[in-house]
Amino acid sequence: MKCVDDFRLRLGRHELVPIVIGGMGVDISTAELALEAARLGGIGHISDAMLPTVSDRHYHTKYVKDKLKQYKYNVANSDKSAVHFDLGLLAEATKDHVRRTMERKRGSGLVFINCMEKLTMNAPKETLRVRLNSALDGGIDGITLAAGLHLGSFALIEDHPRFRDAFLGIIVSSLRALQLFLKKSARTGRLPDFVVVEGPLAGGHLGFGMDWAKYDLATIVAEIRAWLQQEKLDIPLIPAGGIFTGGDATVFLENGAAAVQVATRFTVSKECGLPDEVKQEYFKANEEDIEVNGISPTGYPMRMLKKSPAIGSGIRPNCEAYGYLLDARGNCAYIEAWNREVALHPGAKKIQVWDKTCLCTHMRNFDVWTCGHYAYRLKDTTRRNPDGSYQLLTAEHVFNDYRYSKGDSIALPAPAAE
Repeated sequence: MKCVDDFRLRLGRHELVPIVIGGMGVDISTAELALEAARLGGIGHISDAMLPTVSDRHYHTKYVKDKLKQYKYNVANSDKSAVHFDLGLLAEATKDHVRRTMERKRGSGLVFINCMEKLTMNAPKETLRVRLNSALDGGIDGITLAAGLHLGSFALIEDHPRFRDAFLGIIVSSLRALQLFLKKSARTGRLPDFVVVEGPLAGGHLGFGMDWAKYDLATIVAEIRAWLQQEKLDIPLIPAGGIFTGGDATVFLENGAAAVQVATRFTVSKECGLPDEVKQEYFKANEEDIEVNGISPTGYPMRMLKKSPAIGSGIRPNCEAYGYLLDARGNCAYIEAWNREVALHPGAKKIQVWDKTCLCTHMRNFDVWTCGHYAYRLKDTTRRNPDGSYQLLTAEHVFNDYRYSKGDSIALPAPAAE
């Protein structure tokens, strides 16, 4: 019986352990988590979601404070169209975080950045261009285009000197999405170096509707592989979503996948950015505690724990401080929902908004507890402490369990020292 370590992912001159840790924002996939994956010979992701905020947390900058000060006059205004990011500061925050991460990289693996198209930031094209180019300026090994079709994203960086040097890939959930991307990107003369095929059991935003349950990852991967072979395109495929054990991963690798992308099992690692008390909520979750809902202002369904504090929260929109989901006209689905509830409850000291959430604020505060479908199995990957809590894992332990385990076996960590 084979295991993941019997296979290798080949990207350019690199021969890698075929394990990719997905880019969970905001700062859930920390630099520390990505660097561990690289040290162990795989690929780790940082996320470019809300990097000015992440910079303030780790490097003691004041991007959020200064932006709020600039637009404080607009806090009580229901119209947020005046709120914009300083593109120079956005470039500075992105480049600095990437540079600091890459300077610490050790081992034979790679560090990529997950770049979300849906971070519109009141100037979708301009801010996306800045984030992509700044990541390349900072020395990132590769970029994974996520949360959107990215039909024009290659064109935004085709003049960058590293456009053909860095590894560039995209996440899709259907053959149709990949075909659209390839068609629109064709004029750049640049194929993606890899394609992550994300299925319906993934965590966070899904590339499906609320009918997600009728889709199957293996079926989608097989369809895309057959089409690529028909078109004589040699692009590595990386399945993602619901791959919970090394045995799950090995099945995909035996069927032609170049690697697998995994994330949920790393949410309870010490290197993950989630607060430890939130990690315990992940461990405690049962299957019925996980839902797919429509509260994201992006329009995509999201999978998360039902206990997520963001659900039903009616906080005032924090666009002056954050404002990452404002579209080109300064609109956001949460702003519309909040204004509606305020109008329906005049004079109320506190309101609740159930259909949408202020994703910027709640992701920043780790109050959106996104997870994969099999998060309820996390308790089976560790040991119970005497006080009833669950023992946190190291990223190295989880990575190596994927790498070396066979079948459905899961290696438990050594008992914690008394």
